[in-house]
Amino acid sequence: MSGSVKLHSIKKLGQENNGYEFSDTDKTDVYMTMSSPNKDKTCKKKEEGAIRISFFQLFRFASCREILMMIGGGVCALVHGSAQPLMLLVFGMLTDAFIDYDMELHELANPNKTCVNSTIQWKNLSSEENFELNMTRPCGFMEIEDQMTYFAYYYVGIGLSVFILGYLQIYLWVTSAARQIQIIRKTYFRKVMRMEIGWFDCNSVGELNTRMSDDINKINDAIADQVGIFIQRFTTFVSGFMLGFVKGWKLTLVMIAASPLIGVGAALMALFVAKLTGQELLAYAKAGAVADEVLSSMRTVAAFGGENKEVDRYDKNLISAQQWGIRKGIIMGFFTGYLWFIIFLCYALAFWYGSTLVLDTVEYTPGTLLQVFFGVLIGALSLGQASPCLEAFASGRGAATLIFETIEREPEIDCLSEAGYKLDRVKGDIEFHNVSFYYPSRPEVKILDQLSVFVKSGETTAFVGASGAGKSTAVQLIQRFYDPKEGMVTLDGHDIRGLNIQWLRSLIGIVEQEPVLFATTIAENIRYGRPGVTMEDIVQATKEANAYNFIMDLPQKFETLVGEGGGQMSGGQKQRIAIARALVRNPRILLLDMATSALDNESEAVVQEALDKVRLGRTTITIAHRLSTIKNADVIVGFEHGRAVERGKHDELLDRKGVYFTLVTLQSQGDKALNKKAKEMAEEKESAGVDPEKKSAFESGSYRASLRASIRQRSRSQLSNVIAEASMSIAGEPARPYSNSTVSRDMEKTNPIPEEEKIEPAPVARILKYNAPEWPYMVFGSIGAAVNGGVNPLYSLLFSQILATFSMTDPVAQRQEINGICLLFVFIGVISFFTQILQGYAFSKSGELLTRRLRRLGFRAMLGQEIGWFDDHRNSAGALTTRLATDASQVQGATGSQIGMIVNSMTNIGVAIIISFYFSWQLSLIIMCFLPFLALSGGFQARMLTGFAKEDKQALEAAGQISGEALNNIRTIAGLGKEKAFVEMFEVQVEVPYKAALKKANVYGACFGFSQCVIFLANAASYRFGGYLVERQGLHFSIVFRVISAIVTSGQALGRASSYTPDYAKAKISAARFFQLLDRKSKINVYSEEGEKWSDFRGNLEFIDCKFTYPTRPDIQVLNGLTVSVKPGQTLAFVGSSGCGKSTSVQLLERFYDPDHGKVLIDGHDSSQVNVQFLRSKIGIVSQEPILFDCSIAENIKYGDNLREIGMDDVIGAAKKAQLHDFVMSLPEGYDTNVGAQGSQLSRGQKQRIAIARAIIRNPTILLLDEATSALDTESEKTVQDALDKAREGRTCIVIAHRLSTIQNSDTIAVMSRGFVIEKGRHDELMALNGAYYKLVTTGATIS
Repeated sequence: MSGSVKLHSIKKLGQENNGYEFSDTDKTDVYMTMSSPNKDKTCKKKEEGAIRISFFQLFRFASCREILMMIGGGVCALVHGSAQPLMLLVFGMLTDAFIDYDMELHELANPNKTCVNSTIQWKNLSSEENFELNMTRPCGFMEIEDQMTYFAYYYVGIGLSVFILGYLQIYLWVTSAARQIQIIRKTYFRKVMRMEIGWFDCNSVGELNTRMSDDINKINDAIADQVGIFIQRFTTFVSGFMLGFVKGWKLTLVMIAASPLIGVGAALMALFVAKLTGQELLAYAKAGAVADEVLSSMRTVAAFGGENKEVDRYDKNLISAQQWGIRKGIIMGFFTGYLWFIIFLCYALAFWYGSTLVLDTVEYTPGTLLQVFFGVLIGALSLGQASPCLEAFASGRGAATLIFETIEREPEIDCLSEAGYKLDRVKGDIEFHNVSFYYPSRPEVKILDQLSVFVKSGETTAFVGASGAGKSTAVQLIQRFYDPKEGMVTLDGHDIRGLNIQWLRSLIGIVEQEPVLFATTIAENIRYGRPGVTMEDIVQATKEANAYNFIMDLPQKFETLVGEGGGQMSGGQKQRIAIARALVRNPRILLLDMATSALDNESEAVVQEALDKVRLGRTTITIAHRLSTIKNADVIVGFEHGRAVERGKHDELLDRKGVYFTLVTLQSQGDKALNKKAKEMAEEKESAGVDPEKKSAFESGSYRASLRASIRQRSRSQLSNVIAEASMSIAGEPARPYSNSTVSRDMEKTNPIPEEEKIEPAPVARILKYNAPEWPYMVFGSIGAAVNGGVNPLYSLLFSQILATFSMTDPVAQRQEINGICLLFVFIGVISFFTQILQGYAFSKSGELLTRRLRRLGFRAMLGQEIGWFDDHRNSAGALTTRLATDASQVQGATGSQIGMIVNSMTNIGVAIIISFYFSWQLSLIIMCFLPFLALSGGFQARMLTGFAKEDKQALEAAGQISGEALNNIRTIAGLGKEKAFVEMFEVQVEVPYKAALKKANVYGACFGFSQCVIFLANAASYRFGGYLVERQGLHFSIVFRVISAIVTSGQALGRASSYTPDYAKAKISAARFFQLLDRKSKINVYSEEGEKWSDFRGNLEFIDCKFTYPTRPDIQVLNGLTVSVKPGQTLAFVGSSGCGKSTSVQLLERFYDPDHGKVLIDGHDSSQVNVQFLRSKIGIVSQEPILFDCSIAENIKYGDNLREIGMDDVIGAAKKAQLHDFVMSLPEGYDTNVGAQGSQLSRGQKQRIAIARAIIRNPTILLLDEATSALDTESEKTVQDALDKAREGRTCIVIAHRLSTIQNSDTIAVMSRGFVIEKGRHDELMALNGAYYKLVTTGATIS
């Protein structure tokens, strides 16, 4: 079963898709990009989401000093929170002063009244008569300007204290948090570096890196400024309500009585929106599943020309998502309207009831009414603002759960512990006593099974065996990376579990297949081998390792930087530096794990010589695949299935005809064929003058390299055929020269290559162009939004009008006026209810239609890309599905509801400014001076948080590099015992973000204080100037309130508008990413009508000197001058080992790729000039693991031809030819039976026959059979083979097969190796040659 796909689950929306697991043998080159071996299946993980830490436990790392700082910050926040209600007291007195002054003016405007002895009296009456008429209203005290100056001082005083308190509150909290976070970072990293290797198998490095940065930042958010802000807002809430109850409990109760309506409305809205969002996501998940299914079976879709069919299928599923989205818009509009309606009703109720308390029962002054009204209002608002802080606390607790649990976890093998014996003399005898072992990440796969091996000191012991037989595992147990589950490993008779770890590892030098160098100089890298080593020792070690000469040739000699992961050095150079590093330790035990496998012959000879020199007198264990490196070992131990099955010298083992014999025979045969080609290639290269060091990438780095990296993550349990499979790579035929560094590949996994080049945000005009058909909706929506925007300033008009009525003297007119205003409030509420619904509906409709249109276009564009584009890991099925899901919906952020918000804010500001300038331009100008500060302070707070986050990220990057390098190479670091050094380096780097945080605390604190106090200062200035205007220019006092409240609300609207910018920016970036996709010109265009077509298509195929590399792996030559042809109606069979380019040649024929060099001719036409759809319509393909779609059997068969409507008769005809009909008729639902996702409901043989029927229904001229029967048992194979033989009649056919029985009667058999044909001819001709084919047939090996 090679190249099989197992579908785990279609991913939930928006998660990266790890839904596929591939066993990687033959099809590795085809499907490599999708493979994500599912690690962690069994690492006993606690469920991530659970929060198991109380809020106060977050502060467990605080010292007394931090605790004092936090208490100080908390007290400041408490006092700061009560400042706003304090301001209301001043505000109430100020209102009363204005109203009294106005009434006095009214009274004195009567020519019969005058001011006598500080009371207003009738001129023509005596003082007694006046007294009886109750004329006691005082007068003459009202110097309104002086009064206002006095209030302005109050305001300024409160403002300044708010500035200081705000600064301290933020500064103290942020500083104390910075210190604690610093401690958490250090503690966490130190703990992680102490963990045993098995723990790293269960925790991906990427995850640990994110935890180091993101999760710790989340904790920071939960224990820093947010706590202070929460305390402050909560205090405002409490003190606002207290003020209300103390000053006027009746009105407070009336206002609170209405609040459940708001609460219920908000709760229902949240509930409905959550429900509808859920429905929308479900509906989209169906479309997403279609997209995912299609994108992950892209080759099948392309081969059968199903692109347009799939786009329609996807689009059908988008419709219901669109409907749910529109419903959501209406519901949100409805509830927003409802909330505004209730709020305006509350205003009407409060002012109506309040005015009765002021006028009829004279319990309140107008000032008290305002104090109570605003006290409750501000209290309620602050409670709302405090809730986001709770989210920060929760996510901080969630993040801390995992981090603190790691900090508390005791490592099973603690590499930094001082415990354990150190032996006085070490002889170096190593013995395994009945060791059984499995990796903690895969308990179900036994790697070592009762292994018993004795390694004598001073001798060289070689471990050989197929991949996955447990050789490397044994070596890792000697280093004590793991402890055996049963049995024990002893050194000189002492169980190594009782020895001190650092001491034990200091005895061992290890050289691996993929040596890890650190990003520093050569000398430093060697110094890692042993602390305090002198320069002489380093030079000596490099000489022994044959590295001295090449180092001295480098311009900077020993000070040359090797680059990250040693990237600046060639394989051979890295290898020799690693050997020098091992030698400088002067180890008693030397472990060579495939130390030369990644090298070409020349470097190998040099390195091998170095190794032979250093082995003398040391206990050496070598693992190797090349016999040349093993022959002269003192003892050879053959491994199979985790046991040592044979042991002896080279010649003894050859006589035994066991594991070792198999490896040797296969190897020597492979070598001959290769050497010939290698010589030719070398000659070509020499003439081209290629540096031999560079050559290494071609010659080698066997398939084993990739296995190596994955062997920890993927079980190789099906070892039955593994001997043969590995044998070819042992045969020195590196099955596929992989890239020459697995580490670099591991690095890619964890630090994905940065996303595509920086994207310029898309112009809004282009986004709107896609939304053009919806213009009527957008017009109506904008009208609704404009009306909604005008409502806020109208409120200030009505509010000041009510204040004006309090100074009227005629009670009847006063009552009427107040009732009229309250009715107006109700009326405005009703209007705003309807316009909100209009705005919600219109914009959600236009936004959802746009999203659907973009998704469809995006999906179509994706299906139109050439296959090479999907090989890029950034375009994996999961990533693309996520991109369709998120990018398209984020684009709404630049149109749709966003336009509504902008229109809303604009009209709000416009109307407010018109009102205020109309009534008093002087006062308006004064307040306008403060507007920028008001808007700025709001925008600033948002900006500040994001800005600092960026700086923090940069500061953390250096530390992140160190932790990344350490965690990625943890095995090497553990082997060298260098954990402490990395911890120290990390701690130095963490100082940077800490210092930055302290600096930030000052700036942030000052800005916060300023943004909080600006409103107080604005009030002070404007009321003081208002008093001047009232007194000197006879302005009516209500106009002062009108202008001030109008402009303040518009300032808030400005702040709101600026808070929408992040969404807007995100939308532009998403749109740009989308347009980039839409604008990308595919190299092989499926949708175009251009290209050659001809009527008498015969199927005459020729490959002429084709060279090809996969675009994602340009360093690996897959086809290397392939030349082979097949006549119409004939059968060509390809045989050869994995990765020799058999499947690749088929893909060139399908035009999934075009060759880099050379041509593929079809009936004499160059394939790259032929129309893609036309060419593919002539080809039918049956592959080893046929991909079926999640629909009925009939539909799957019909998929074979998407260019015409297919009737059931055709389907049944094809099914009969494929020997499928009888089986289908035995199913209860016949042809309507659903095959399940990826055909999971059917057996292999059944799937295979459906695939054959699907290929037959195309009636293709060319039939490609890629391993079509290899995955079947004998019975199904026979049935399928018959079906295939029928299908082949009269067609040009290319067969790729492993079983010789299936290809013996082909017209031509081509044996491939390394991307070119080494032998071709009929079966008998090739047998007569006694060459590679003959060997394959006679040894009976599967050709893998």
